Amino acid sequence: MPKTSKIMFLGTGSDVGKSITATAFCRLLKQRGRRVAPFKAQNMSNNSYVTLEGGEIGRAQVAQAEACGLTPSVHMNPILLKPNSDLGAQVVLHGKPMGNYSAAAYYALKSRLKDAVRQSFRYLEEDYEAIVLEGAGSCAEVNLREHDIVNFEMARMAEAPVVLVADIDRGGVFAQIIGTLEVISKEERERVAGFIINKFRGDPRLFQAGMEYIEQRTGKPVFGLVPVFTDFTIDAEDSMSLDLSIAPLPPRMDKINIAVIRLPHVSNFTDLAALAHDPDVVLNWLEQQPANLADYDLLILPGSKNTMGDMHWLQESGWRAAVRRFADMAGKMVIGLCGGFQMLGREIRDPHGMEGRQQQIQGIGLLQVETRLENSKIVRHAAGLDRLFNAEVRGYEIHMGSTTKDRDVEPFVTLTDGPEGACNHTGNVLGTYLHGLFDSAAFRDKLLTHLAARKGLPLEKTGLGRDYWLEKEESYDRLARHFERFVDVAGVLNIME
Repeated sequence: MPKTSKIMFLGTGSDVGKSITATAFCRLLKQRGRRVAPFKAQNMSNNSYVTLEGGEIGRAQVAQAEACGLTPSVHMNPILLKPNSDLGAQVVLHGKPMGNYSAAAYYALKSRLKDAVRQSFRYLEEDYEAIVLEGAGSCAEVNLREHDIVNFEMARMAEAPVVLVADIDRGGVFAQIIGTLEVISKEERERVAGFIINKFRGDPRLFQAGMEYIEQRTGKPVFGLVPVFTDFTIDAEDSMSLDLSIAPLPPRMDKINIAVIRLPHVSNFTDLAALAHDPDVVLNWLEQQPANLADYDLLILPGSKNTMGDMHWLQESGWRAAVRRFADMAGKMVIGLCGGFQMLGREIRDPHGMEGRQQQIQGIGLLQVETRLENSKIVRHAAGLDRLFNAEVRGYEIHMGSTTKDRDVEPFVTLTDGPEGACNHTGNVLGTYLHGLFDSAAFRDKLLTHLAARKGLPLEKTGLGRDYWLEKEESYDRLARHFERFVDVAGVLNIME
């Protein structure tokens, strides 16, 4: 069997652009006719996706698989950590939840986890000509070195050369690169083949001397200085991408205005990406209540990794009462997704202490449903028709609760295997466990047309718009062209061989 070529992108810190760089090279290799797959040993994110095997992986590897032209697999991200408190996380191994662990308890699993990582990587090696690996956070956290299974330890296991990715936009790029090389071992330094400097703004000629200094100081090449690139529609990795320092856009009378409550434990926030990219929509993530919530047409409660905790926050912050008032306004709609659906009900119970000590909490009370959190998790793909517009919907479910509704409550969606979700008797409050609801153009267009009619806006959507995944496909090509322009792609690919 021919040897599989590999490249690994490690970072000088979190959110420096490792994922987007790996995604670009996945597409670049695919365009060159290579059978390529992505790999990240361990991911930490509450923004997960359900593979066809029925398992969960992080969104970054889903985007990278799409860039490779592949169906995502649990072997592309064998370990997923889903934080559910400040001190602990749910551990998902090969797509299936193992349980909730503190950091110390998780590190005690190291031997078992390494075997699982090795198993998945070997599985990909057997099927693909090339593998693009991604690290996590900073690769130079010396206090975590002995527990490493995702950065240099993974590079060593895979025998992969490393390209170090740094972020010039946050400042201190010289210290990022040179400092990283100073604190890692000699063997690790030798594995680093060069650098990519990401998120540059301004005239690149002004940083030419900086690139020369880095190369002279380290004896390694800078493969590229990559300008900030925003012309793409690719799902972000985690809720760090929801930058609360950015002021909400002013609602507009000629648009559909959508408010999404920025819950403390928000998960699967990419459910809203298709709406955010629609030219007829102004979408704002709101932590604080705006002066006039009535300026919005639709209010969305997104998914949550700690529904009990976020419901308590809604009560304490005043959002619970605000949501109820909003639902009573003429022409307004409220939609709850997954954990948001649970919060719209009367009550949430947690008899097994899955999310803390509190065993029950009152919900918002806009839907006549009740939820009981369970030990087992439902993870599956689903498709069907919504009950309001008779539009095709498809997506996936990831939840640990079972929701029961009163006998006279109508479902929101009819899936191929039965009714799902709930809506109130006036049809303006809806709840569903279906992630990816808005990615389907038929449903999204009909919803926006319905909202426009309720506010008297002459907006006509055909219901035949483009599905979100088609936009993403073009985005991967634009991203590849961007890297082709500003990175020595041939130089990076050469070190893989």
